[in-house]
Amino acid sequence: MSWLAVAVAGALGATTRYLVDHLVSARLSTVFPWGTFVINVSGSFLAGIVTGLLLTGRVSPPVATVVAGGFLGAYTTFSTAMYETARLLEDGATRVAVGNLLLPLAASVAAAGLGWGLTLAMLG
Repeated sequence: MSWLAVAVAGALGATTRYLVDHLVSARLSTVFPWGTFVINVSGSFLAGIVTGLLLTGRVSPPVATVVAGGFLGAYTTFSTAMYETARLLEDGATRVAVGNLLLPLAASVAAAGLGWGLTLAMLG
């Protein structure tokens, strides 16, 4: 049954990613791929929360697997970020491409740490 839960959560995560990207991209029409940035940073924050909930015993490992591995695994998108970076390089937007490599990485790590830290501070 757990594989089915992960599959359903993954389908929901991929659909949510599509909708969030569309919403953000429609509002911020720039060269920088803000939709993917928002998705990866918010997904990292949520993954930090799930980790904190797991470490404090508030969720079980199977629930964490469904949420983090299923939903958030499909919601966040490293491959899209790399594709967008390659396209920016092809278009000659080298500075934006480098920014697209570094800014989301730093922000995602910080967001995961923040989610984890806040969860532990509130529940630990």
